[in-house]
Amino acid sequence: MKKKKIVIALGHHALGTTLPEQKTAAARTAKAIAGFIKDDYQVVITHGNGPQIGMIHTAMTQYTATPMSVCSAMSQGYIGYDLQNAIRTELLNRGVYKNVSTVLTQVVVDPYDDAFYHPTKIIGRVMNAEEADLEERKGNHVMKVPGGYRRIVAAPKPIDIIEAESVRALLDADQIVIACGGGGIPVLSQSNRLKGASAVIEKDLAAAKLAALVGADMLLILTGVQKVCLHYGTPKEQPLDELTVAQAKKYLEEGEFEAGSMAPKIEAAIDFIGESAIRRTVVTRLDSESPDITTANGTLIRK
Repeated sequence: MKKKKIVIALGHHALGTTLPEQKTAAARTAKAIAGFIKDDYQVVITHGNGPQIGMIHTAMTQYTATPMSVCSAMSQGYIGYDLQNAIRTELLNRGVYKNVSTVLTQVVVDPYDDAFYHPTKIIGRVMNAEEADLEERKGNHVMKVPGGYRRIVAAPKPIDIIEAESVRALLDADQIVIACGGGGIPVLSQSNRLKGASAVIEKDLAAAKLAALVGADMLLILTGVQKVCLHYGTPKEQPLDELTVAQAKKYLEEGEFEAGSMAPKIEAAIDFIGESAIRRTVVTRLDSESPDITTANGTLIRK
């Protein structure tokens, strides 16, 4: 019998924001992931890297100019390291013997994507005016924020995933795979060469692309809220148990979902499901009181 495939996209709530927090959070998240593996799913894990890439970029640029693509690669490595060891330990504690592999993943983006002309993604620490001016003289973009300035970069859409076939091969070997960390390493395809792009990719959109390429049945997006809500944060807040793709598109166009927060998750669900009557997306949170993920407690999005 063919196993079901699930792609689990971890938000920063499932990973923490500092090194000690990350280790603790990875161990807790591993318990939830192990539940799906125990239920005989083939599992691919993706994750965010917002706080981590900011720390790496800040640390590295103290010594030398470091491309964003290199910072993305470094964040994939050290987050994957914690995750794969935490998952391995949890599986062995349950008597399950499976390999867990982290794949350094490159994601192709379009050099003419509008995002390169209108960077919006905030990264790194708060800078003073002098530091911000120095960043701009390097050719980087900054924006004013409370307390100072922060760097902003482009967030182009993913077109293809270079290592998708490797991920499929590992899944076929019944391994657990960690891939597309932080949305993947953004690269531009130039003939036979891949060139790192000065950008970051929305992790949820990359997760949707990966889920489609590996033939997943479900995309599970873990975030900070239990359900997708209409009128979020207002007295009229309305949690949703289910959404059709048509409804999701309508609410997205009406501006119901915040850019950079819930909006990319809804976009990811729409992209992944497409015209399929089989694929499902669930948006929910990892409960701090329980290590189990009950997909029925979140918002189900379907055709």
